[in-house]
Amino acid sequence: MTDIRGFCDQRFGAVREALAASLAKEDVGASAAVYLDGEPVVDIWGGYADADRSVSWERDTLTGVNSTTKNMTALCALVLADRGELDLSAPVAAYWPEFAAAGKENVLVRHALSHTAGLPDLSGPTAVEELYDWEGVTTGLAAQAPEWEPGTAAGYHALTFGFLVGEIVRRITGRSLGEYFAEEVAKPLGADFHIGVSAEHDHRVVPLIPPPTLTDEYTASAPPGPDGARREHTGVAIRVKDANSVAWRRAQIPAVNGFGNARSVGLVQSVLANRGSAGGVRLLSPQGCEPAWQEVFHGDDRVLRTPMSWTAGFGRFGNTFGWGGWGGSLVVSDPGSRMTVAYVMNQMIDRDQQEDNRGMEIVMAAYGGLH
Repeated sequence: MTDIRGFCDQRFGAVREALAASLAKEDVGASAAVYLDGEPVVDIWGGYADADRSVSWERDTLTGVNSTTKNMTALCALVLADRGELDLSAPVAAYWPEFAAAGKENVLVRHALSHTAGLPDLSGPTAVEELYDWEGVTTGLAAQAPEWEPGTAAGYHALTFGFLVGEIVRRITGRSLGEYFAEEVAKPLGADFHIGVSAEHDHRVVPLIPPPTLTDEYTASAPPGPDGARREHTGVAIRVKDANSVAWRRAQIPAVNGFGNARSVGLVQSVLANRGSAGGVRLLSPQGCEPAWQEVFHGDDRVLRTPMSWTAGFGRFGNTFGWGGWGGSLVVSDPGSRMTVAYVMNQMIDRDQQEDNRGMEIVMAAYGGLH
């Protein structure tokens, strides 16, 4: 069995076994964490930082978590709302006046958070490099017309989510989403998660490894619908080589370019599962957490082609909420049990080619420890 390092409460031994089994099978390097009542009960890692399996995955290894970043971006909005600086029921244009153009005056903040704003694609940028121009992207978004009447339908806002929420945060605070997250969330919690990575951390960042049989030209795409057809995708195709580039690390793309490990992902999100605090640090009131699991939309998602329940910033699954990232990372929070489970890895799996149950097996193993 693969050598698993770190700390694991004996009640949660099945989590260690699940990570070891995954590393013996599909994974190259990975980490798993479980938080209960805002405190760590599992913080483990193992395997390798590179496809050649020559460099060990270490305690402080960081890697890109792609759309698992959306959980962090949503939390920033909920912190602002809890502090009375943001009204989730207000029009986005109340904070960002230019956004009212092209029939968007009735797009509410909660629409932007719940993938119901009608802006699932960026109409302007076609190259990844254009995503690094915050002003250019948000100006374009403000001018765009919605694809449907906001609030009446959902369609996963893969990239636009971060620009929409990030610009609202910037208009209110004068800080980029990455700066706000660093100062108001990561720093007080002591969480090693970064939206936009500075050069001092580069030596700890390990590249994502494309799925078996694929190269680093492998591109993120929306899943096909039940009939096998894919939604017509407009905008930017993001490849593994882009997500591994230094330019990507330095940029602010708060829907998708967060870097961390299971410990930091789980720590930050455990705040919401534990009624607003983790490790003795309070970020929100208990009431301020509730939008994370209160349903805003339920129905077929036009982009994901599957029934979805969306809250203010998260996917809802039964009594749990959270979201995962392209390739396999994920975080799930259960406010009833006050538990958060996170899984972060470097080996991507293409769901079109094979099932990817790695993260869910970690989650199910964690539930075994509650009984």
